[in-house]
Amino acid sequence: MTTEHEGPGTLVILANFVSPLAVDLAEETVLRQWAEQAPRKLWLTRPGDVLITPTSLSESFRRYVFPRLGVPEDSVDIVTVPDTPHLPMAKALAEHHLLEPLRALVDSRPTARLLPTALDEAAAALASDLRIPVVPYETGVPGPGTLRAVAALNTKSGFRAVAQTLGLRLPQGRTCTGAELQQVASALLACHEQVVLKKDRSAGGHGLHFVSRGDLPPHSPPPPPDSRWVVEEYVEHTRAVSAQGHVSADRVEVAYDGEMRMSGGSFAGYRSPLQDLPEKTREELTQWTLALGSHLAAEGYRGPYSLDAVSTQDGTLHALECNVRRTATTAAHAMVTRLTGYGRSAWSTGTATATVPKSFDEAVNHLAEAGLDFHLGDSEGVLLYADRPLDGRSWRYAALARTHHRLTELEVRLAAALGHGEV
Repeated sequence: MTTEHEGPGTLVILANFVSPLAVDLAEETVLRQWAEQAPRKLWLTRPGDVLITPTSLSESFRRYVFPRLGVPEDSVDIVTVPDTPHLPMAKALAEHHLLEPLRALVDSRPTARLLPTALDEAAAALASDLRIPVVPYETGVPGPGTLRAVAALNTKSGFRAVAQTLGLRLPQGRTCTGAELQQVASALLACHEQVVLKKDRSAGGHGLHFVSRGDLPPHSPPPPPDSRWVVEEYVEHTRAVSAQGHVSADRVEVAYDGEMRMSGGSFAGYRSPLQDLPEKTREELTQWTLALGSHLAAEGYRGPYSLDAVSTQDGTLHALECNVRRTATTAAHAMVTRLTGYGRSAWSTGTATATVPKSFDEAVNHLAEAGLDFHLGDSEGVLLYADRPLDGRSWRYAALARTHHRLTELEVRLAAALGHGEV
């Protein structure tokens, strides 16, 4: 199995949530929301590492994370890049005169390697500029062809094109422009009760619109005529599932799988490993994930990727999209495996809502009083893995336990500890 910190040397961890790989850089609001999750990357650090983050990390959060990792706080350098609209984070470093200080940090670490959240062109250019390799590329930095393939597969249309060649079962759908959107949606609604309108480059549920018969016009105001969309039938399903693959120089593997928690079509959490899914369905998800990984390997890609799908009541699987980057579950999985070891834990992520705003230290105290606070060496517990939320109420957490049943008990106790009825 692979980890986020495999191989020798130190890491320059680039939390480039502000990247054109997942959404257009003009989508400032959603990019800021995603950037709020950057503190979770602190869980990947080891002594000597550098973390480049778009949001500052509170003293309380740092005091919380480092002892649980067994890492001295002063052994990790943190570089904060101010919010820079319309610029990928890797380019924003130069805009704020942070490139030369970063170069000095890298020059003092001869074995440093870059670990970007999103493998976009700006991140690859930064690695070349710093003269360090990108994890886990054997030859240093991925070539232009690989970067183009990664960018294409992070679109809905690019995924559908590749999935069809690989024989993956897809919802019926079509790619179209904004000018064609209403006509294409109307045609599909003649055959299906409900369809999903998807911005071609979107992620995490952002940019999805669910439209039923009689709801036309499907999009108001109309989108730009030259914008790109995918319209698909809505597949009635009982489970939303995902598998995380990894491509290395010599093999493709499935690192883990799980069930996605969804809210209004948006990703709201994860529970791993998969359970109570027909074995044939789970095996098909594995085979599809490996097939996608083999395609990526042929394109020169190395690293993590995920395949998202839904399962109908009879166990029929439909592939929806892939994410060729480090996703919302990657850091959590790396954290869990680092703290507990492979194959020993069930784990989940989600958001627990407190009845009143709390400081970070207050939230931790509530966990401690409830017997939930996880420390290095524990076999189960709850971790607050993304610093204090802006509202002080919506706490992102990861729960670890030996069984799914025990995991459910921990989540119920977490909700009670924060003074709320559910997570």
